[in-house]
Amino acid sequence: MSRRHVPAVLGLVAGVLVAVPAPAAHAATLQVPCSVPELVAAINAANGSPGPDTLQLAHTCTYELTAPDPVNPGNGLPVITSEITIDGRGATIKRDERGHKVPRFRILLVGPTGNLTLDRTTVSGGYATDCPAFPDPPGLACGGGISNTGRMSVTRSRITGNTSRSDVFAQGGGIDNPGTGSVSGTEVSANHVIYSGSDLGSGAAGGAIANDGPLTVTDSRLTGNTATVTENTQSFAFGAGIISFAETTVRDTVISKNRAFARGGFARAAVSNGIPEPGRMTITGGGITANTSDSPHGVAQGGGIANNALMTVSGVKISGNRAVAENGTARGGGVRVGPFGTLALSDSQITGNTADAPGGTAQGGGLDNPDGGRLTAKRNKVLRNTAVAKGGTAQGGGLYHAGGTEELGSTTLEENTLTRNRAGDGGGIFTASGVLTLNGDDVRANRPNNCRPAGAVPGCTD
Repeated sequence: MSRRHVPAVLGLVAGVLVAVPAPAAHAATLQVPCSVPELVAAINAANGSPGPDTLQLAHTCTYELTAPDPVNPGNGLPVITSEITIDGRGATIKRDERGHKVPRFRILLVGPTGNLTLDRTTVSGGYATDCPAFPDPPGLACGGGISNTGRMSVTRSRITGNTSRSDVFAQGGGIDNPGTGSVSGTEVSANHVIYSGSDLGSGAAGGAIANDGPLTVTDSRLTGNTATVTENTQSFAFGAGIISFAETTVRDTVISKNRAFARGGFARAAVSNGIPEPGRMTITGGGITANTSDSPHGVAQGGGIANNALMTVSGVKISGNRAVAENGTARGGGVRVGPFGTLALSDSQITGNTADAPGGTAQGGGLDNPDGGRLTAKRNKVLRNTAVAKGGTAQGGGLYHAGGTEELGSTTLEENTLTRNRAGDGGGIFTASGVLTLNGDDVRANRPNNCRPAGAVPGCTD
């Protein structure tokens, strides 16, 4: 990723060589009338001018795009290649979806040299057909509304009703960020990421946001987004709210009512920490609520959070989430830790979550660490979670733990409260194998029992 550098200008003054600072480039502000050609012209002019530029859009105007950019047809507007602020003033930039002949294109692409600040603007109706950050192999689709391969800051805006769809692999229904980005005070809603191919084991990732580069999300709402895959392809629909493949920080943000659906495949959590990578995902404050991962005849892994890398969660309300798998396996209604996951969970509420697998296996209504990951949970309230499987097996209403050793994986609890959870067995905690320790935890009033098998959790009694 390229960066701008302002060179020092040398001058000779009174026979002495001294450094003379270059004159600062003055920011230019351009008023953009309510016209798509005027907006296109303004972006082209800003790209071609030195220094930062501000484009002030017409108040509450709708700029309706009917054709892609002729130079880069994957996008509706010219690629952002310089430092540009778009001050929307409540305006909307959208792709015209009324006619069947309107081609598909995303709205905005920030190029490697670009630096976009998007403020008070709605981006809507974009439809990604390519993946600028990953041109090979062809067929990937990334960033239905915005794809950022440079630098991006989205503030006080709405990214809504955009789609990323591919027969190969799709990510980032609303925003795809392989660059450096931030999102604050913004609603990212009703976006869709879709894998529509027939190959086995592909996927759709990040209904609202997919992150492959440093990203910070603050004081925002990620709501009503979806991730879906072709049925019976054993593919992955994950991160209907947000998927992290790199360093990601989420603060004081509500992630709610998102849905991952994978019939005969894998549906994985509204918040997914992708694959083992060096970057850590950190979530503080806010809520992860009322999300659903649904995989009939498949595997649902985490309704709220699924972590398979490094992750820290603190002061978050994780409630009303569901992992559902009719005639399949549902794990971790609230939180699921994968085999490579390390999760530090503290001062949070894990309440009213459900793992539901009619005719199948449900494990971990609230928390699930089944494959040798590392879970450290301190000062959390794990209340009223449920593991249920009518006609099947349901274990660990509050927590399910299996696998792992002290060296390879474990669950460590400290000063948590686990009460009023329920399951077919192990209403509070079910430990199938491995290492689980309690340290000052309150495990009581769970149904039909607190801990199972009997004696498997030292310090836990019925």
